[in-house]
Amino acid sequence: MSSKIRETFDWNWKFHLGGANGAEAPDYDDRSWRELNVPHDWSVEGEFDENYPTGGDGGYLQAGIGWYRKSFTIPVEWSSRKVTLTFDGVYMNSDVWINGHHLGRYPYGYAGFEYDMSPYLNYGSNNVIAVRVNNSDQPNSRWYTGSGIYRHTWLTATNKLHVPLWGVYVRTPVITDDYTTVQVQTIYINEHSQQERVILRTEIISPGGVIAARHESLLNINTGKAGKITQCLQVAEPELWSIENPLLYTLRTSLVQDGGVMDETETTFGIRQAEFDKDRGFLLNGKQVKINGVCVHHDGGSVGAAVPERLWERRLEILKEMGCNGIRMSHNPPAPELLDLCDKMGFLVMDEAFDEWTITKYKNFKADVHGYFEYFDEWSERDLVMMLHRDRNHPSIVIWSVGNEIPEQRVPDGYKIAKRLVEICHREDPSRPVTVACDNIESEPIPAYREFLDALDVVGYNYVDRWRTRTETYYADDRHCDPNRVFIGTENTGIGGVRGDYSIELPEKARWQGTYVTRMITAEQLWKFTRMHDYVAGDFMWTGFDYIGETRWPNKNASFGVLDTCGFPKDGYYFYQSQWTTKPMAYVFPHWNWQGQEGKVIPVLCYTNCDKAELFVNGKSFGVKAYEFPRQGMSKEWAHFEKTYMSVTTADLHLTWDVPYEAGDLKLVGYSRDGGVMVETLVATTGAPAAIEVMPDRDVIHADGRDVTHLIVRVVDAAGRVVPTANTELTFHVEGDGALIGVDNGRPDSHESYKSNGRKAFNGMALAIVQSTLTPGQIRVKVDAEGLGSVVKYVSTN
Repeated sequence: MSSKIRETFDWNWKFHLGGANGAEAPDYDDRSWRELNVPHDWSVEGEFDENYPTGGDGGYLQAGIGWYRKSFTIPVEWSSRKVTLTFDGVYMNSDVWINGHHLGRYPYGYAGFEYDMSPYLNYGSNNVIAVRVNNSDQPNSRWYTGSGIYRHTWLTATNKLHVPLWGVYVRTPVITDDYTTVQVQTIYINEHSQQERVILRTEIISPGGVIAARHESLLNINTGKAGKITQCLQVAEPELWSIENPLLYTLRTSLVQDGGVMDETETTFGIRQAEFDKDRGFLLNGKQVKINGVCVHHDGGSVGAAVPERLWERRLEILKEMGCNGIRMSHNPPAPELLDLCDKMGFLVMDEAFDEWTITKYKNFKADVHGYFEYFDEWSERDLVMMLHRDRNHPSIVIWSVGNEIPEQRVPDGYKIAKRLVEICHREDPSRPVTVACDNIESEPIPAYREFLDALDVVGYNYVDRWRTRTETYYADDRHCDPNRVFIGTENTGIGGVRGDYSIELPEKARWQGTYVTRMITAEQLWKFTRMHDYVAGDFMWTGFDYIGETRWPNKNASFGVLDTCGFPKDGYYFYQSQWTTKPMAYVFPHWNWQGQEGKVIPVLCYTNCDKAELFVNGKSFGVKAYEFPRQGMSKEWAHFEKTYMSVTTADLHLTWDVPYEAGDLKLVGYSRDGGVMVETLVATTGAPAAIEVMPDRDVIHADGRDVTHLIVRVVDAAGRVVPTANTELTFHVEGDGALIGVDNGRPDSHESYKSNGRKAFNGMALAIVQSTLTPGQIRVKVDAEGLGSVVKYVSTN
């Protein structure tokens, strides 16, 4: 019998929104149902409605019940195999039938699961899979969830003697310059009717494709039995996985019998040493690394929860350019392909299991709601073990989180649950520490219990600066009281806001959010502390991208990200770039289109990593300003400085000039300490909208039915400059071997459907996402701009 077969099961489903009595039966008439491929999120296809029960926490989109059916044929030759169906994620409460036989129910919408269909299949003839998805109990999560089979599906056929799904676990307990010990734990199963004698062959393939190590073990496996074996291999001169050079090895696991391969599994892993230390923070391969991270929700803006891999890749590329090196998967297990990308691109990941344990959280300001607390007692260990087994070979994952802002932290016996979950993590993966993202470590009237925090390997702090003098002392009080505690910022204030919003006056209900002039100060002060205190491992700021939900009408999405839902950078993006990267940069804001406000003083701000900067307005200097962080002290002897001493004008991490408005040009010049020009940037008053530019991020994509291109639309004036106030109506027409799957502009209160072909630009920009089909060829995209003509772009698929 040949080796394992694994095929996508994503194509040619049928879908019905709403109830469908008897739809699990094979002979049910589904001819009127819609044909589609998965991943599929039906919620994001609908209109926004403030009366939907999902409410603001769920983005005011529909939920409800949906049905999927698929007819398929299984070859006769597979009748002696084990045939399974894997779902990477279905939101939520899925029931699955094959040929009328109920395979099971899975409540948790963020977990992957597998069913054995072998006993119920019609080999050589038609089979029908039916899936009922029930997301009708609302609200039930924070934040937008999506609805449906929103992640990939897989059909797998194995020998009855095989390694099961997620049955290989790789560790590297010993790493030196000369060699690495690779410890491999393999689970094997014999479902034949007799004992089987096989060789377990384990091979390690280097990043360059060379076999770096090999080990064989002889196994005698009794019928109907599962077993586990640990093998130790040694790799000479290991090539380490790192942020800068994320090198990956491949482990090939083969069950060999009579010279033939009965089963084969490949597992990607990396050789790296990750450590959290009470004094030095986080160390990667023995070197201190500050985790400069962001929190990321699982939706992808206009595509909802059914996120193409290329969309994640583009988002990670943009974060890399910002200097980000860490991703917190808030607050649930992510899509497997997102973790694969983090491995390949060099990100440090906090993988998070739950947002809720046994106590519900308020949703839409209500306590009488639904949530994971309804399933926790029965399902939490199963769901946590799923995440650990699925994800533990990813070198990018350096820490597990078993909860976010869990109310049990303030309950006397809440530590018992924390302790149980931590023990499960240690049992299934002894190589990584465990945290919980705690928001009540210092809070009133009831802080987190010490026993709860002591149950954690690393104590995670959400909003460390929230209470009383902690706004200035941050982690220092707890460091003084508990010098053996290991600290990490699991979630703290970032620099959000609406892209292009430069209101100088605070809105009435702004609470503690500032205008563009002040909204960075909280993040700046926290970054100063985090950067200068080694014992703080790093921070995951809230958030990398805007996300659907956690809002109130008329908005449909939160605006906490440094990038909007399109992936367009906001001003805050450039603050982090100025602190987390070394390539000379300077970013000036706001725009300079303030017609009708001539003479009004407009604060002009700059983020830069240059030593000092000078602002010119229509050629006139408004002065040189400078900040220095970290500031240098004397060294070697009195009055000696390693670098040229520089007088600074502010203790902030941004520079500000007050400029009476006059139309024209803002030019900022960034200098070195010694006065050399490092960078120049220009912001100009633009003319009226005159045309549009359409720029696909790639003009050649794969004809695999999954790959996408992002078409960025910019409204420009006659000189080709983006008009920062333009809200031009756009219409998208896609022909050929592709389909329009999402249109967005990043505006929180824009209520056009993400799946329509029309959208106004917002502050000069918009985005369309076009996906390939399975047919190689060409995609023609025409964009009509009201009053500005049309632009046609071609994208090849192969």
